[in-house]
Amino acid sequence: MSTSVDKSRRSPRLSAAESRARILAAARRGFTRAGYDTVYISGSLPDVADDTAPKGSVEAYGDTQTQTMSVLKHLGDALKAQGLGFGDVVAAHVFLVGDPLKNGDIDFAGMNAAFGQFFGTPEQPNKPARAAVKVAGLVAPGALVEIEFTAARAPAK
Repeated sequence: MSTSVDKSRRSPRLSAAESRARILAAARRGFTRAGYDTVYISGSLPDVADDTAPKGSVEAYGDTQTQTMSVLKHLGDALKAQGLGFGDVVAAHVFLVGDPLKNGDIDFAGMNAAFGQFFGTPEQPNKPARAAVKVAGLVAPGALVEIEFTAARAPAK
C-alpha cells in the first residue's frame, strides 16, 4: 500500500536550527526572565459573521480566515484589558477544525493570512512561538478556530 502526499498543500517547515532560534528569540523577549509576569489568555472563539446563515453552521461563522480575524480581535481586547498588546504574546496555541467545505482539511493558509495581520508586521514585528493542531471539534458548532495566548509583562520600572 502506498500513500501519496500532496506537498503543495503543506506549510513550509522550519529547520531544527530555525525552530530553536525562534524559541530562543521568544525566551529573550521575556518569557523566562526573572521578574516578568506570565499572563494566560483563555481560548477564544469567533463571533457569528452571518446572522442569516443556519445557526451552528460554518457559514454562520465564516471561513477560517474570517474566524481567525474575529478570534484575534477578541484576544486583542483581552490583552488590552491586561495592559498588554500583541507584541507581548510569547506563545499561541491554535486549534483548527477541518472545514467541511474543504473536504475536512484544515485551512492553515487562511489562519496564517489572518495571523500575519497581527504578528510580524512593520508595526508589530514580534512573532510568538506557535503550535497549531487539528481537532475533531470545538464547543461551538460551526466554529473552526480557537486560539489561546501566553503573554509576558515586563516588570515595572
